[in-house]
Amino acid sequence: MAPFRIIIVGGGIAGFTAAIALRATDRQIIVLEQSSLNKEIGALISLQPNAARIAGLEWQLEQDFLKAQQMVDEGFRIYNTDGDLVRTIPLATKDKYGAERLLFHRNDLHEALKKAAISPERAGDPVVVRVSCRVLECDAFRGTVTLEGGEVVEGDLIIGADGIHSVLRKHVVEDNPSPIPTGHSAYRLMVPTEILEREEPEFCAKINPREPFTSMIVAHNCRLIMGPGRQGEVYGIVALVPDEQMTEDPALKQSWVSEGNIEKMLETFREFPSWVKNIFRHSPDLGLWQLRDMDPLTNWYRGRVILIGDAAHAMLPTQGQGASQAIEDSEALGSFLNDVHETPALDDLSKILEVSGVVLKG
Repeated sequence: MAPFRIIIVGGGIAGFTAAIALRATDRQIIVLEQSSLNKEIGALISLQPNAARIAGLEWQLEQDFLKAQQMVDEGFRIYNTDGDLVRTIPLATKDKYGAERLLFHRNDLHEALKKAAISPERAGDPVVVRVSCRVLECDAFRGTVTLEGGEVVEGDLIIGADGIHSVLRKHVVEDNPSPIPTGHSAYRLMVPTEILEREEPEFCAKINPREPFTSMIVAHNCRLIMGPGRQGEVYGIVALVPDEQMTEDPALKQSWVSEGNIEKMLETFREFPSWVKNIFRHSPDLGLWQLRDMDPLTNWYRGRVILIGDAAHAMLPTQGQGASQAIEDSEALGSFLNDVHETPALDDLSKILEVSGVVLKG
């Protein structure tokens, strides 16, 4: 019996959770990642209860997440620019949804998912991960992808988990839309908490960077969203700002791993008080993510290819659901393909993808 060969293009959260969801005996799963997976600008990421529930109950990742130094977010705190607490919104998500809102350092979550995908101790055959593999072309009906350098990799199913600038999308959707700028960008920073406590006592007197809360300041057409990670060892900051002061070319393929400019950021926040602005200078890295949107796709699958995550439905970060929706995609795809354990005929696979594509979109 020939094994079910699955190619996942993209080694991010969507790619590795798809690998976890699809692992089974007699399946050969390979993840093709264009980067070397050795450098990510520090950032916090949250998993909402819908995703945390799947990861815990369906995939038994609780211990993996504890090792990844997860934190449970206890609520939102909104401050004014004087540092006064204006409103607290407690989170009682476990009682209502059966899971918590979890905070991670993005690197830690990513590494935990990768280890789970390749672990020989989990059910099913371990996933193979190939880095520095840039996919240039795809034949949706033959089930092949062509890598930079000319190598052709063949599979029975190809999953496009390669983000908003997906290479595979043009092979699925004829009128492949281009991501469009929203007029806003997001700076991402990560500061060691002990440095904040030593160098910025005024900030820490107003907002405790070790407490498990998401804190926000909204003023002057900008928004700061801040919170702890790694059990309080680091403090993450996302600064949403208008695009008009950005020097980046919107026509270029930006992503949040682009490098930001601290002086330009400080100029954007010039109207904020010093107790806020001073913390920006302590981050060893400054990432800049131009927020882009995309019209809904007319289709998510074609032949042996299906899109998931940002490749299928890019989202803005306002509700923190980007990664969580990718996890929902992976869980649903795993369910639809649960009974496929050998090479599927194209017609049989197309019927499964047709149903799953409709359900995922709906």
